[in-house]
Amino acid sequence: MPRKTVIIGGGAAGLGSAGGVKASDPGADVVVYTQFEDVAYSPCGIPYVHGGEIDDFQKLFLAGKQAYVDAGIDVHYETEVTAIDTAAKTVTVAGEGTVSYDNLIIATGFEYADPGVPGGDLGGLYYVKNIRKAMEWDKVIAEAKRAVVVEAGPLGLEMVTALAHRGIETHLIDPNPYALSQMADPDIMAPVEESWRELGVHLHFNTTLEAFLGDDKGQVRAVKTSEGEIPADLVVVATHKTPNNKLAAAAGIKLGSTGGIIVDERMKTSAPNVWAAGDAVEIPHGLAGTPLQGLTGSHAYAQGKTAGANAGGGDRTYRAVYVPWGTPAGKWVIGGASFGEATATALGIPYVKGEAQGISRARYYPGVQPVRVKLLAEPGTLRLIGAQMIGGGEGIKERADFLAQAIRFGFTLHDLSTMENVYSPAIGALNEPIVVAATNGLENAKKG
Repeated sequence: MPRKTVIIGGGAAGLGSAGGVKASDPGADVVVYTQFEDVAYSPCGIPYVHGGEIDDFQKLFLAGKQAYVDAGIDVHYETEVTAIDTAAKTVTVAGEGTVSYDNLIIATGFEYADPGVPGGDLGGLYYVKNIRKAMEWDKVIAEAKRAVVVEAGPLGLEMVTALAHRGIETHLIDPNPYALSQMADPDIMAPVEESWRELGVHLHFNTTLEAFLGDDKGQVRAVKTSEGEIPADLVVVATHKTPNNKLAAAAGIKLGSTGGIIVDERMKTSAPNVWAAGDAVEIPHGLAGTPLQGLTGSHAYAQGKTAGANAGGGDRTYRAVYVPWGTPAGKWVIGGASFGEATATALGIPYVKGEAQGISRARYYPGVQPVRVKLLAEPGTLRLIGAQMIGGGEGIKERADFLAQAIRFGFTLHDLSTMENVYSPAIGALNEPIVVAATNGLENAKKG
């Protein structure tokens, strides 16, 4: 009899898991349960449809439903798993009863943190996640005149820009002193904030959300903050992602300090024959060792592949992460790897800094864009420990990917200062900004 793997969740981690199982054991019986109408689309693309950069939600679907049938993956749509019994190796499924498994993979994803203020049940509060709901919300956005975005995390950044592009009077409120403060440094974000102001966005930092205020029809009419009321007919609630782990917790599976499921390098949980992946788990930072939760879709997919491969009888590991990241923000693209100055300071990690202002291609070639690079290195060894960047778009993603690998494999400022780089007027400048930043870092290290 084929071994049966049950997967709870149809996002990047869940479908990655399904593929991983099939790769290790092509004859395996793989069943995926999802509460939603679809699987395997890109929720990360939703803000770009709202902003008009992508013209159709259908372009976010990665494959049709028949593709999973053809692959031998049995997906149960709009179906909720209500309980897990790890001793009996069963799950309870609404409408189906008790379902047994040989192996279980938990990929239940995330929920937005509850804002914890009055008015949370009003109409007009948009939590960006499900593509079918996004299609309906896009019609609301088309009629909106004034919108408020709550919190300046990654999704908040994207939605602020999207709403501004739609010509909507947009307000951003955040309790921190600047945008994306959990990831980025203030000097990296300052040009982003200025570009938002150029778009007409109203920024309210050091401002606390106090309530959502409604009209007599139960629709939001304003947001009450510590700085006063902001009228709004649409509110995007972009609070931080929290792991959706009610099922795992009820089953006695161990959770960590972030609320994410604790997994080993094979994505195995504390329960026998149970793996987990994606936003539901926590993963150690490669340098600091601190647990991280709620990373990107690429992390979720890779974790799912690992969990699935091992559940299918293979042998695959998922290492600690160095978190390359990047996103458009205003008219800029920002990115980095590991951590920046603000996080290093908060963790008490000393560093040597090297910075450079460069360009994306030859200065005389059309379309040249600015690129600013900041590198952090460990005093003494000068081993790279972090990086952040901002530019017009070209090369930020590629530099973030490279620098994460450089951190992972212990590159030093000496290595980066003498590295080779592509020079071609159309695609790369003579002086690579990473090289210049590393060279400046070496000079700073000499000065002590």
